Amino acid sequence: MLPMLLAMLEDEEDQRKFLKLHSAYEKKLYRIALQILRSQTLAEDAVQQSWLQIIQHFEEIKKIPWDGIEGYVVVVAKNVSLTMLKKERRTDPLPEDWDAPAPEAPPLDETTRLIALIRSMPKKYREVLELRFALEYSYQEIVRRTRMNPSTVSTLISRGRQLLIKKLNQEGYCHE
Repeated sequence: MLPMLLAMLEDEEDQRKFLKLHSAYEKKLYRIALQILRSQTLAEDAVQQSWLQIIQHFEEIKKIPWDGIEGYVVVVAKNVSLTMLKKERRTDPLPEDWDAPAPEAPPLDETTRLIALIRSMPKKYREVLELRFALEYSYQEIVRRTRMNPSTVSTLISRGRQLLIKKLNQEGYCHE
C-alpha cells in the first residue's frame, strides 16, 4: 500500500516528507484504530484509509509544523475508525418477540462476572470502569490514557459505579 500512496505524491520532496510522517506515526495510528475497533482487520483498514485521507490533504498538512502534526494524524485516524465503527454497528433490529438463548457456559466466578457486567455497560462508562476497577489504574492514569478532563473521568466513574451497583442488585448481589 505504501508504494501506491507514494505514487500519489508528485515530487520527491513530498514523498520524503510522507515517508518520514508514515514511519513516525504508523504504529500509533494502528494502536488508536485497534483500540476503537477492537479488530485487527478493521484497524488495518482504518489506518490505510487514514493514510489515504492524509495524502489527499497533503498540501495543507505540509503547512503544519512538525511538532503539531501528531494531533492532526491522530484525529484523522480516530475519525476514520469511529466512522467505520458506526457502519459496523448498523444492523437490522431483532424482532420484538425474539428471546436470547440461555447461556450454556458454566457459572462465572465473581471477578469474571463483574468484568462481564462492566463490559455490558454503555461505552462511556465501560472504558473508565475497566481502567479503574479491572486494570486498577489511578484517576491520573485514566485521565492521561483517555485524554479526558479529570472532572469528566471522576463523573463517569461515579455514575458508572452507581449503574454497576444497580445491575449487581438486579442480579441478586447485595450492596452494603
